[in-house]
Amino acid sequence: MNALMEMFDNLSFTVLGFPCNQFGLQSPEGNHEMLDILKYVRPGGGFVPKFPVFSKVEVNGLNEEPLFTYLKESLPFVNPVIGDIKKFYWSPIKVNDIRWNFEKFLINADGVPFKSVSYFLQISKDLLLKIKINTIGNNIVIILVIFDSLVDCNII
Repeated sequence: MNALMEMFDNLSFTVLGFPCNQFGLQSPEGNHEMLDILKYVRPGGGFVPKFPVFSKVEVNGLNEEPLFTYLKESLPFVNPVIGDIKKFYWSPIKVNDIRWNFEKFLINADGVPFKSVSYFLQISKDLLLKIKINTIGNNIVIILVIFDSLVDCNII
């Protein structure tokens, strides 16, 4: 995600990171530990995010954040395969649930969701440029990323 921020630093663009522990319980640390985990463990190597990282949220189930309810209702789900429900830690499981960490939502400055991107697909520079072209004036393109660590995030 830092590479993405650097790639588009000349545009009105930002990434917002939302840690979540609902996918395989891979992120058990508390909010106060999140930045140290990123810096020293996953991905480690002194990593410091160049984008805001919010408190841990639930993105699915009875306690999901209203923001993610809105996003999931605004855009078609990106993966028809539900997956291994033994690795999901929420209830009830719904067809439009976020399937795994690193599912991404692209949003314009007016708060209108533009596109969702599955966790296993990469965000390309061409896609982001297309989004930028399709926004009016100095609108900000925002990417919300759900993550348990920043190890597996794909940007090309």
